[in-house]
Formats: sequence, structure tokens, C-alpha cells
Amino acid sequence: MFPHLPILSLIIWVPIVAAVLVLFTGGDKNANTARGIAVTAAVLNLLLCIPLYLAFDASAYQMQFLEDVLWINAYQTHYALGIDGISLVMVILTNFTGLLVVIAGCHSIKLRVSQYMAAFLTMQGMIVGVFCAMDAMLFYVFWEGMLIPMYLSIGMWGSANRSYASIKFFLFTFLGSILMLVALIYLYNVTGSFMIQNFYGLPLDLTTQKWLFFAFLLAFAVKVPMFPVHTWLPDAHTEAPAGGSVVLAALMLKLGVYGFLRFSMPITPLACQSLAWMMIVLSLIAIVYIGLVAIMQTDMKKLIAYSSIAHMGFATLGCFMVYDIVRHMSSLQDAYMSLEGAVIQMVAHAFGSGAMFLGVGLIAERFYNHSRLIRDYGGIANTMPVFAAFFMLFAMSNVGLPGTAGFVGEFMIVMSAFQTHFWVAAFASLTLLLSASYTLWMYHRVFFGPVGNQYVAEFQDITWTEKINYILLAFGVFLVGLYPQPIINVLRVTIAHLLLQSLPPELTAGLTPEQLFA
Repeated sequence: MFPHLPILSLIIWVPIVAAVLVLFTGGDKNANTARGIAVTAAVLNLLLCIPLYLAFDASAYQMQFLEDVLWINAYQTHYALGIDGISLVMVILTNFTGLLVVIAGCHSIKLRVSQYMAAFLTMQGMIVGVFCAMDAMLFYVFWEGMLIPMYLSIGMWGSANRSYASIKFFLFTFLGSILMLVALIYLYNVTGSFMIQNFYGLPLDLTTQKWLFFAFLLAFAVKVPMFPVHTWLPDAHTEAPAGGSVVLAALMLKLGVYGFLRFSMPITPLACQSLAWMMIVLSLIAIVYIGLVAIMQTDMKKLIAYSSIAHMGFATLGCFMVYDIVRHMSSLQDAYMSLEGAVIQMVAHAFGSGAMFLGVGLIAERFYNHSRLIRDYGGIANTMPVFAAFFMLFAMSNVGLPGTAGFVGEFMIVMSAFQTHFWVAAFASLTLLLSASYTLWMYHRVFFGPVGNQYVAEFQDITWTEKINYILLAFGVFLVGLYPQPIINVLRVTIAHLLLQSLPPELTAGLTPEQLFA
């Protein structure tokens, strides 16, 4: 469509350049100018995703929209960009979420507006860079670079314990990535290149693959986050501003699963097959145990944060169940459905959980002391009926109600798991009961019943600006829940190819992605 347009570079660098321009607007006396630049950049980036989607060839598994320029000659490091079906979906999701966060920030942020907008625009560009990078060092630069604006957003616009939460977030995520860097350097020494594609199919023995697997595991497990390295997330969510919580839930948690898909599974298939049982157990702990922890929470943000950990456990379960399915059933079709369900779950969780964080931030902003405690509210449906209706929709998606986004991915993963292990599927299905318990309990306490106090009685329903955000999120919830075909179309061949790369060679010899659907 635009053969000579570096569209991926534009999507990465437009928000980052806009962030620099926003900083030059000065202090809060020019806050409206900063807001205008931020919204314009966010809208432009989302519009750039339209030709990206329309021109994408869904029948090809190769990387598309390629850009490749030599970056560091001494180490053969390239500024290399490209996307496949999974990357395309995540890039669009990133820019969609970025627009929502900027729109929400226009209303909620009153102090240091330019710095706030600059932080989130920079973060948006860095996250897109992670999804587009084809060179491992470029990937690592974007991976680490996005931590800085998130650290600043928590530390500058967070709640009372923001310093503790921001430092904990940075230390967990930064230290977890050090071993990943060691693994990338090792692979560079083997291949003489940092191009990620050159790492696939290497004839590495099982012991070497296990070392690499554990090096990648710490970096990606912290991001998901998986049990037991999940403790930073509730603190970060609780103290972060609403926009920070949305980016954490909708995007940053997905980077961990994306790392498993892009690095761990295709580079270390023997280790993944050997250690799949461990990843399945850790995923089930996240789904069941963390779900029980969520029931005990009295802070709305913490409850949703623990809910996020539980739901992301489904995504990691879907990834590593493929090895169990192939081992016991020799069914690549069922394994494919499990992997596809994991990617759909990533998208679905972004809409449901992100919307709930945005909603909690909205009512906390209206409360006199910005409390997020469930006991401080009650009867909000009487004073904010439109908002209550929207929040109910997002709560139902979080529960996994059929027809909403939250149902599709979880259903695909559970159906795949049932093919091999009834008890794994049964334990995973407990999330439907647990999520209904804590989500509906919170909704009942906060929205129903008599008006809790005079502060709730003075609440005003959502403005048109806020309605735009919730209408867009509701559209996403229903699109994935009722008609996920546009997403499945671009994922189909990419996931099939990824599955073949991620299994031991003796199981996939001579197979092509198209044969999975024959």
C-alpha cells in the first residue's frame, strides 16, 4: 500500500518525538497545548495502524514491513524491524490503549501535565518497539527503555507509597532482565549475529537449552508476572496513576508472554518440552491460589491486580500446554488452539482489566481523599448510572461471561487442556468461579445498595470525554467476544508456524503451517 514508507519506524518514533515536543511546551500554564499535541500524536499513531492491518498478508508467516539498517558495525547489530500476525495484533492494541490513556489523562491530570503526557507517549513508542524489533539488542534496548517512563509515572503521579512501589517495580523488572542479556550474548557468540531469526533452529543440546530457558524465564516471568515473582505488581498497580495501571495491565504484562512466544519456545523447544510440567504447575498456582488471594482484598486496585495475575496465568498455561497435548495426543490442531487461545487471552485481558483500572481511578479521583477501599463506597449506581452500566460490562468480561472478550481465550485454553488432562482443565476452570466471586462481590459492595456517604451522593456521572473511552473499550470487549475473526485471521498462519518452530524437530519434520488446517 505504501511500499517505501517506513511505517513501523513512524509508529515507534511519532509518539517519542511528540513527547519531546510536549516537554517544550513549558509548565502547566500551557497544559492544553501539551494535551493537544499528545492527543494528536496518539490519534495519528492509531490511524497509521489502519494501513498496517489492511496491507498485512495474513497468508504469510514471514516478517512483513521490513526495515533493516546496520546500527553497530562491530557487533553486527541492526536497526531491524518487522511484524508477523502476533506482533501486528499487539502493535494495534498498544496504540489503541495509548490513545485511551492520553484521553483519560487530559481529564484527570492537573499538575505536571506535559511531563505526564511525555512519559506515556515515550512508553507507547518503546512498547511498540519491543513488538517490532527483529534484532535482539534492539529488542533489549526497547525492553529496558520502557521501564524508565513507567518508573517515573509511578514515582511522580502515584499514591502515598509511590516511591516504594516504583523502586520495587524497577528492581524486579530490571534485575530479571540481566540474565536475558547474558542469554542473548551467548546466542550471539554461537551465531555471530543478533538477529532473532538466526537463533531459531540452532542444534543446541538439552542442557544448554535449559540454561537458556531459565535465563529467559526470569525476565519473562517477572513481566507476566508468574508466581512467585508476582509481588511487585499489586504494589505497582495500587500506587500507580490510573493511566499507569492501564498500561501495566493492558500492555506490560503481555510482554512476558510475548517473550515466551518470541524467544523461549522457538529457541529452546527441547527445554520447553522437558520443563512444561513446571510451567503448567506455576500457571495453575497463579490461576487458583492468586484468585483466592484476590477474594481477600479490600482495596479495589489490589483486587483487580491479583485478578490480572490469575487471568495471565491462563495465557502461560495455553503456551505450555501445547507440549503436553502433543506428547499425549499427537494432535497439532489441539495444540494450535491452545496457543491461539493464549494470544486471544492477552488481547481480551487488556480490554477487561484495563477498563476496570480506568474505572477505579475515575471514582477514586471523585472521592475526597482518593480512597480505593471498597468499604468507603456504596450505591454508586444511584448517582452514576451510566458509569455503573459500563463497569458492569467490563466486570462481566473479567468474569468470563460468554459474549464478552474474557470468555473466548479461556474457553479455547480449557477445551484444549481437556484433551489431555481433565484435572488441569478442572483446576483452570476454577477461575470462572473465583473471578465471579471477587468481581461480583466488589461490584455489589461498591455500586449497589443505598448511597454510602455524602461524598458518593455528590458524584457526577461520567463526562463525554470519559464516555468516549468507555465506548471504545466496550467496542473492544464485544468485538473479541462476539466476532474475533478479524484477529484470528491475522494470527492463523503465524501461530501455526510458531507452533512448528516450538516443537522438537522430530515431531514436525516436513510439516508446513498450511498442513495444520488440512
